[in-house]
Amino acid sequence: MLPTPPVVADGIALFLDMDGVLAPMAPTPDAVAPTARRTAALKAVEARLAGRVAIVSGRTIAEIDRISDHALVSGSGVHGLERRLKDGSIERKTPDAGVAHALDAFEEFAADRPGVIVEDKGVSVGLHYRQAPDEAGAAKGLAAELQAETGLTLQPGHMVLELKTPGADKGTAVTAFMQEAPFKGAVPVMLGDDLTDEYGFEAAAALGGYGVLVGPKRETAARYRLDDVDAVLTWLEAVAKA
Repeated sequence: MLPTPPVVADGIALFLDMDGVLAPMAPTPDAVAPTARRTAALKAVEARLAGRVAIVSGRTIAEIDRISDHALVSGSGVHGLERRLKDGSIERKTPDAGVAHALDAFEEFAADRPGVIVEDKGVSVGLHYRQAPDEAGAAKGLAAELQAETGLTLQPGHMVLELKTPGADKGTAVTAFMQEAPFKGAVPVMLGDDLTDEYGFEAAAALGGYGVLVGPKRETAARYRLDDVDAVLTWLEAVAKA
C-alpha cells in the first residue's frame, strides 16, 4: 500500500498531469472547465516553490492554459511534444507525416459511430471512445494497424488511443525541465494517474525524486498515492503553506 506524499515545499519541483489529477475526467475533452480552486492552488504553490511547477499533460498547451486559467508559465503538452519554457518560448516537435493519415482514418472510423470523438492535436491525433465503450475493440484494432503502417507512437490512455509523433513523452519533458532554471537542482515530484504518467514517474525517480499516483491502487513506479483530484488540490494547498 502506497503512503500519501509528504507535505514539503523546500527543494522540490512539481510536475502535474491535468486530467484525473488536477481536473476530473469528463465525457469529452472540452467538457473540462477552469475552477477558482484549481487556479488559486496552482498560483499559490508556484509562488511558494519560486516557479518550480509545470503541468505535464497529454493535452495541448493551449488546452492546458484554458483549463488552468493561465495559472502557470512552464508546461508541456501532447506527451512532451510541446514544451513552454519559463521565458514563455515554446518548443514544438515537427509533426510526423503519418499524423495526417491517422487523422483521416480516425475521422472515417468515427463518422458512423456515435460517441466516438477524434481530437486533432497537430503533432498527434486521439481517438476517444469514453462515450462508446463497445467500440473499444475496433478502435484498438484500427490504432494498432495505423501504428504499424505509419511508425507513429501508439499511446493508450483512459478510454482514448493516441497516435503521436515519435521522440518524446512525459519523462523526456520532466528531464528537460530539470536541466533548466528554476527547476535545476531541485527534487522532481511527478503527479499522475494514467499509464502515460509512468514515464514521468520513472524520470523523476532517475533524477532523485519520486512519483505520486492519483487514483486507484495499481502496479506503478510511483512511491506515493493520493485518492483523487480533491486530494491532490488539498495536498497542493498544504504544500503552498508549508
